[in-house]
Amino acid sequence: MSFLIRNAKPDDLSSLTELMYEYIVGFYQNPRPPIEKIHNLIQTLFEQQNGIQFVAEQNGELIGFATLFFTFSTMKADKITVMNDLFVLEPFRDTEVESQLFLECQKYSQNHGYAHMTWITSTENKRAQIFFKKMDAVQGRNWVHFSS
Repeated sequence: MSFLIRNAKPDDLSSLTELMYEYIVGFYQNPRPPIEKIHNLIQTLFEQQNGIQFVAEQNGELIGFATLFFTFSTMKADKITVMNDLFVLEPFRDTEVESQLFLECQKYSQNHGYAHMTWITSTENKRAQIFFKKMDAVQGRNWVHFSS
């Protein structure tokens, strides 16, 4: 299977928008955000100031993406990355495409001096939890996640 992992670029806007809707609405069954908000987020990530987005491409088509956001950790007293998204289309799950997207996020974090990379996944997403364990990730035990 031949594919390429690379930084997202402005030419990807349309395809990346479709892929993000597949992730948000199709996979996680969340409401469809307005296209302007999706485009604003993607444009922000193109600037690479607050985060970065990587894409997986095969035969000129986007088949997955991963998003890192840059922030800080008081506990680490250092900067960290948050892998907010890791998504590949169904035929590419549990393949090298998924693994390489994850590893690209790790490599970026390490090469740019971040203390560590963190992420969360849904408690129902057992497949992702198995994948992360396979990638030698350590499951957190000390924090309860809340949102408002």
